[in-house]
Amino acid sequence: MDNSASRISRGRLLLVEDDADLRQSLSDLLRDAGFEVAVAENGLVALTYLEDSPPPCLVLLDLMMPVMNGWEFREAQTRNHKLSDIPVVILTADGRAELKAESLGAAGYLRKPIEVARLLGMLAEYEC
Repeated sequence: MDNSASRISRGRLLLVEDDADLRQSLSDLLRDAGFEVAVAENGLVALTYLEDSPPPCLVLLDLMMPVMNGWEFREAQTRNHKLSDIPVVILTADGRAELKAESLGAAGYLRKPIEVARLLGMLAEYEC
């Protein structure tokens, strides 16, 4: 039986992650779960995508990236009226993830390595 035919169609996500292997793994997992996933390798690419595309239901944001890191992305996002209401979930290996998420005004956080059940549960909370 073809699993794609029985897949539930869910919302659009933006995954911002500089690690190519992790970006690919997470996007594959999310697509298999029925999400439409756009990817960006840094905050600048993510901002460009958001300016030119319909808004996603959620941004999954790594903090440590080249070109434009997660803090810089979040600062630019919150200043832009068109983008400021899009919820952001921080992805980080840092043990202070909760504090970092609070300081950035993020909707939540996930610690790396990402627990799949927790990720999918969080996405359900945002009705993605």
